[in-house]
Amino acid sequence: MESPLFWVAAVVATLITGISKGGFGGLALFAVPIMALFISPVQAAGTLLPILIVMDWVSVWSYRKTWNKDLLKVTLPGAIAGIAIGGLLAGYVNEQVVLLCVGLVAILFPVYAVGSSVFKWTPGAGVRGNKPLGIFAGAVAGFTSFIAHAGGPPFQAYALPQGLEKRVYAGSAVMFFFVVNFVKLIPYAALGQLGATNLKTSALLIPLAPIGVLLGVWLVKRIDQTIFYRIIYTLIFVTGCKLLYDGFV
Repeated sequence: MESPLFWVAAVVATLITGISKGGFGGLALFAVPIMALFISPVQAAGTLLPILIVMDWVSVWSYRKTWNKDLLKVTLPGAIAGIAIGGLLAGYVNEQVVLLCVGLVAILFPVYAVGSSVFKWTPGAGVRGNKPLGIFAGAVAGFTSFIAHAGGPPFQAYALPQGLEKRVYAGSAVMFFFVVNFVKLIPYAALGQLGATNLKTSALLIPLAPIGVLLGVWLVKRIDQTIFYRIIYTLIFVTGCKLLYDGFV
């Protein structure tokens, strides 16, 4: 953490996480890998969690009127169970296996979405309104979010096919991860990932949190919905490639 390059990486990671929290889901998955160039992934995750929670508050205020209650009723119970499982298995789970699984989901879902358009498959067939699948997606999102702040792709794989308007989708994702990150505080603290060094670093980076979030909100408001979803699919695909690479290396 003494290296100036670490602080450059930390600032970049914080800003892109904020933009992701502002509605561009997918970008946040790059934060831990960027910081992990200089510190351990576990320490990076612990440092980022308080920043994520501050960003959540800004995001919740920005999207307080545009979110889907039914989607959260389906996904959040599974997410809380996934976090609990992650906390119980924290000492036994191989992080590379998690990265490989999440990366595979992140790559396959955009491929499916493009295939739906090219080959005229029914968008969201078998996913839209499927409550058991929503509970499962929430559980996977909670578990992978606990392990590596990588809950985006599992949640998006279920939420995007629901056909929500772009701001309702963004607001629902914000509310989902607001609850997920708050619940994660308990096992993170129990596992010692919120130590003094990490919290001090978090405090120095927190002023950047609202800047990144508001930038993301500003971008979502000004980008066409079709383009918005294309960007989301692209981000998910690129993120999946990065996660697979991290899992294999």
